[in-house]
Amino acid sequence: MRFSVLDRAAMAVGEEEGHTLRAVAQHAAHVEDLGFARFLVAEHHAVPGIPGSQPAILASYVASQTARIQVGTAGIMVPNHPPLIIAEQAAMLESLYPGRIIIGLGSSVGFTKPVREALRQTVEAKQRFDSDLAQVRNFLLGDAPITLRPHAGPPLFVLAGFRSALSAAKLGLGVILGGPVETQVEAARVYRENFQGTSPVVISSLNIAVAEDETSARRLLLPEAYAQALSRSTGVFGALDPDPDLSGLTGQQRERLEQMLANTVYGTPAAVEAKLADIAEKLGVEEFLVTGDMPDREGRAHSEELLAGLDLFTR
Repeated sequence: MRFSVLDRAAMAVGEEEGHTLRAVAQHAAHVEDLGFARFLVAEHHAVPGIPGSQPAILASYVASQTARIQVGTAGIMVPNHPPLIIAEQAAMLESLYPGRIIIGLGSSVGFTKPVREALRQTVEAKQRFDSDLAQVRNFLLGDAPITLRPHAGPPLFVLAGFRSALSAAKLGLGVILGGPVETQVEAARVYRENFQGTSPVVISSLNIAVAEDETSARRLLLPEAYAQALSRSTGVFGALDPDPDLSGLTGQQRERLEQMLANTVYGTPAAVEAKLADIAEKLGVEEFLVTGDMPDREGRAHSEELLAGLDLFTR
């Protein structure tokens, strides 16, 4: 199994935004030394706890601070940009760092109405996803009314649930699957059955944490689950608290938190290896994208070191 990492540039409580962004490159250098295959960054706009708003710029910075690991996005959100701009960003990255770039594209729109208005998104923004995605691909393939400059084309992947997996299949693109494993299994089936091309590629993204005991591993993933549970009812995703106070959660919020943790993989090295081997067999995948934002940076680094020590881990 190949293992890659997604860093969403989530802040820890008390952290300065610039420090968070610079730490993303330090994180990439760490997993590069461990033998991880790829390092990806994401796009979020006006989220209080996530200063990573421009993935192409952040990916360029990360690539400049590393030497071998593939660097890219998971993802650039297609409804937020004209297809030409996305294609130019991808081609520019590939030209600057040839052979080291992977571009993941997503279909999410702005999280709140003010963000959607600031992005000038109409109600049709998400409905245009398939056609806009095809335009990005066509620009990068040189199959468009204008010739892209620079003219370079990195591998394209689609961040996919069920519907987007079908879109990726019809365009012959790779997929990065998210969500519960059961959902990923169905999306992978639809993708492979409808793939039009020569080499379908499926990457499974999972929140993964490894520690010497299950409680410690769960603690690493708890801050993000807590922040997500709160955001569903407050509309605000704040900086991550390494030791969140669960006593103030409502019953619904606590239920959401537990549901989120139920869809993660955590535990001792042996337990995580067994879980991942089972998931890999169900999905038929050869690469996991390790997600899960952790404000405990030392704990995250140790988790990745333990993960890299598994027999399942291929450098």
